[in-house]
Amino acid sequence: MQLVGYEPSGRGSALLVGDDGAIERHPIESGDALAYTLESRHCAGTIHDGEHRSCTRPSAPYCEFHTRTWVCARCTGTCLKDEMDCYQDHAVYIAAFAPDTFKVGVTKLRRLETRLREQGADRGAHVHTVSNGRIAREIEAEIAQRLVDRVRTPTKIASLATTVDEGAWNATLEEFEVIDRFAFDYGLECTSQPVPETIAAGTVVGVKGRLLVLENGGTTYAVDMRDLVGYDVTEGTTDRDLQSSLDSFG
Repeated sequence: MQLVGYEPSGRGSALLVGDDGAIERHPIESGDALAYTLESRHCAGTIHDGEHRSCTRPSAPYCEFHTRTWVCARCTGTCLKDEMDCYQDHAVYIAAFAPDTFKVGVTKLRRLETRLREQGADRGAHVHTVSNGRIAREIEAEIAQRLVDRVRTPTKIASLATTVDEGAWNATLEEFEVIDRFAFDYGLECTSQPVPETIAAGTVVGVKGRLLVLENGGTTYAVDMRDLVGYDVTEGTTDRDLQSSLDSFG
């Protein structure tokens, strides 16, 4: 068996396990017990028409033949495709990650709330609606001169045990004509920052974006699910030493 994908919060949260070509979707909900031991890691291959096509190349999570580049993610208003095809209403949004990291982003209007949840945003604000992706990316690029346009995993892990600085959030939004606001609760009650780790065993505390929060041996861990993709797994808990938080020794 191999972990070949994941679904972040906003889509129902799940791990995708490939087994002899079949794909098994394992939902992740608070209180669930995960019991996978991670073995060797290699390319996760592809999922096509509901089937997993494996790859033995050593690069992970994907080798050069199975790495997909989404050109729209690099767009700043000049289309990188042979023909522009993003003629749908798009939203420009500001996402907040506790305590005070504020990110600008773009998504199709119909996916706005889902996209914010997929990223694990604590707050969101819809600040522009435009008729196509090109215009949205132009606005995003202009705002990105003042706000970040990506948030790295360590920053998101740091946000798990804190709350949004409401004063800084409101001050950031003052320059925009806010169309709608969102506040998200992922059901996580972390009294201290979880320890970053790559495991797939323990009791599920919850999922925030692509961060899977697990309790294992008295310590709470934050797992970037993308770091799990490509691992061969066996059912059963790991016996390797794990980094513990100081709280475990209190």
